[in-house]
Amino acid sequence: MTTFNVEETLSKLSVIQKIKLLSGLGWWHTEPVAEYGIPSMRMSDGPNGVRGTRFFNGVPSSCFPSSTGLGASFDVDLAYKVGIALGEECRAKGCHILLGPTVNTQRSPLGGRSFESFAEDPTLNGLIAAAYINGVQSKGVSATIKHYVANDQEFERFSISSDVSERALREIYLKPFQLALKHSDPWALMSSYNRVNGVHVSESPRLLDDILRKEWGFKGLIMSDWIGVYSTVESIKAGVDLEMPGPTVMRGKAVERSLAAQKLFISDIDERARKVLELLQKAYASGIPFDAPEEGVDTPELRQLLRESAADSIVLLKNDKNVLPLTMDSKIKSIAVIGPNAKYAFSSGGGSARLLESYTVTPLQAIQAVAEKRDLDVKFALGTTTHKLNPLLDPYITLLDGTGTGALLEFWNEIPANGFATANSKLTDNLKPCTWSCTTKVSNCVLLDGVDDTKVEKDCYLRYSTVFTPEESGTYEFSLTLAGSGNLFFGDNLIIDLSTSPAPGDYFMGLGTAEVKAQVNDLQAGQGYKVEIRASNHDYVKQVPIIPNWGGLRIGAVKVVEPEDALNEAVDLARVSDVAILVVGLNHEWESEGYDRPDLELPGLTNRLVSEVLEVNPNTIVVNQSGSSVTFPWIDEAHTVLQAFYGGNELGNGIADVLFGIVNPSAKLSLTFPKRLADVPSYPSYGSKGQEHGRILYNEGVFVGYRGYQIKNITPMFPFGFGLSYSAFEYSALNCSEISSEGKFTVTFTIKNTSSVYGREVAQIYIADDEASLPRPQKELKGFKKVALQAGESQSVETELDREALGFFDDRRGEWVAEKGVFSVLVGASSEDIKLKGSVELRNGLAWRGL
Repeated sequence: MTTFNVEETLSKLSVIQKIKLLSGLGWWHTEPVAEYGIPSMRMSDGPNGVRGTRFFNGVPSSCFPSSTGLGASFDVDLAYKVGIALGEECRAKGCHILLGPTVNTQRSPLGGRSFESFAEDPTLNGLIAAAYINGVQSKGVSATIKHYVANDQEFERFSISSDVSERALREIYLKPFQLALKHSDPWALMSSYNRVNGVHVSESPRLLDDILRKEWGFKGLIMSDWIGVYSTVESIKAGVDLEMPGPTVMRGKAVERSLAAQKLFISDIDERARKVLELLQKAYASGIPFDAPEEGVDTPELRQLLRESAADSIVLLKNDKNVLPLTMDSKIKSIAVIGPNAKYAFSSGGGSARLLESYTVTPLQAIQAVAEKRDLDVKFALGTTTHKLNPLLDPYITLLDGTGTGALLEFWNEIPANGFATANSKLTDNLKPCTWSCTTKVSNCVLLDGVDDTKVEKDCYLRYSTVFTPEESGTYEFSLTLAGSGNLFFGDNLIIDLSTSPAPGDYFMGLGTAEVKAQVNDLQAGQGYKVEIRASNHDYVKQVPIIPNWGGLRIGAVKVVEPEDALNEAVDLARVSDVAILVVGLNHEWESEGYDRPDLELPGLTNRLVSEVLEVNPNTIVVNQSGSSVTFPWIDEAHTVLQAFYGGNELGNGIADVLFGIVNPSAKLSLTFPKRLADVPSYPSYGSKGQEHGRILYNEGVFVGYRGYQIKNITPMFPFGFGLSYSAFEYSALNCSEISSEGKFTVTFTIKNTSSVYGREVAQIYIADDEASLPRPQKELKGFKKVALQAGESQSVETELDREALGFFDDRRGEWVAEKGVFSVLVGASSEDIKLKGSVELRNGLAWRGL
């Protein structure tokens, strides 16, 4: 069947069948009604990749740069191409609905999910999102714009009330959603967990119906965030079509009872079911099979796009001594690569954005590859560690039978031997044959899925066994975290006991054990050692009966190095090398769904490492990798600095391409980097320390991000929109047309590449209201263009703007207003580096509602 008639099908369904459509089937599917040709639609987490339907042992996926990195590209064409690639991977995985993009405004860089949104500015956020959506949906896959709205922190995210003025809500927090709807047509939208001004968004007719559907004309499906429905009648009346995930908690029988009480009517159910069927109609038209096997995508063209997007998300912050690029004619023979983010591929932030990458390239690997071609000597030193939990065993494990990489995971429904998973357990026990088994390549097994539920009960026993082969000799620290209870054996020895009253921890949705560690001495590089975990998930599954699961485990190991020794080794290496490349920053443990950051500091001894390397090597390049802002107390001493964000599969090659001049950097900061936390406009009204009895007051109003720094005359470390190039650009010939009666006008100017190097420049257009009747930002981004120029080339740039560029929201009148008068037009290379100034005059005021 390639066509599907919504009204005809709806008329045939019974009330019970219609109700069934209003909630999900498991984590990633909608409910089917097979007798009327209604199959399950499949969805998958985004926004920077397509994980598919399994947390455990899923099909590997392409990981694109974090959204802050894609936003930093200021490149709508690139965002469109990324969207196409994500749509193609959805098709390969039989996925009809991608859960992205995220467009929540980055009110504070401390937000655990800040890396998931494109920018602190609603225009950049909304326009990049629109291009992404258009790309995804060009492949017949539904994009899901999220999380609507004011879902800007992780602290008490299910209950916190974002208390925000109507004007700020409209101009800052709703605006990226509004712009995305104006420039694309997302087929789905996800409501947020939080309250807005005291009312949960999933129960707000004003936000979901009055504004989204009636005022903006949104025609798509509204789904809840996962376990983000807290009511039956209220959520249905407000307009939430689909409760996710399944099985239902707030619908099903509760809807039947509400119908009997006439709190709901059949017409209410029909409205919600119709939206599910309308999305199903698009799924049929896409040709994507239902219940299809999941496959990965790996082509040379995709790898090139991954590499291009990684490089194009890198911002050159400082190049004072022109150390970069490291060209062939540079007098360099030796390179010291230093830092924890050099050796590991931190492709994305944590939480639902994480996935199993199809492959990764670390910065160290990429630098070594270029160095080999150029006959350069590269040596590595860790310098410091920054992990919260010990690094996973993944790169160093093989099956016991020697047939490949990974580990064997076995399950029993009954205890396989006396003392199994207790402190008295011995590896010599004669275990019963297992009920079911599988191999895995990971040492972090989140068993929410991927287990044969026809054979393995939720309350079960499991064994994880593998061979660990260290790459360096020395003492290693092993660690274990369980969703349940059990033990870790190294060889024949019990080294970690989590079977007797294990301490609680934050892992596995906050219901797992704390990480417990133990050291093993004198391991030899290249020698294999048997590692085994025996566990029971009894206690865990009793605590989370709502979410079907088989528990889980996480095992890590790291070579023990004295902090001072590691730091001194790195400094000594930097001292004797021609160039030192420091790759430092955060990772998915520091920036993640589920919690916010406590500060803007780099972890551990990172800042000290950077300072001491800067002292001994005048050719030190600092590469910071983070999803949002951090502070650099050493910035005045550093002359060469790159901001890399999380770069996806090809993050290493992206960094190397910029370092060695293969790619000329062209990205600009998508969010402000402050000098200190207290300068952030939302400070201190943010997170756990800023809440007032379950409420967060958005005291800064519309002065979010760069708007707040400018209105208070606070100089940040690096302003919004800032980024350098290996080229130099000259701006000239600004011309602004007259504003039409509808509020449209054109801004034209010329950019010239005055250097001898091909480059790309992001020209940013800001508007200032010179005669406003109420406080407005000093300037606001309203347009941008990325221009590619050969050496010496000039190009005329034309941008069309409309009333959106002039207006503010008048909450007294409940509409948008552009007051007559003169507006400044500011064209620049950043929010602070204005190159050209002009003006336009609006002769008659405008007022409007809607898009």
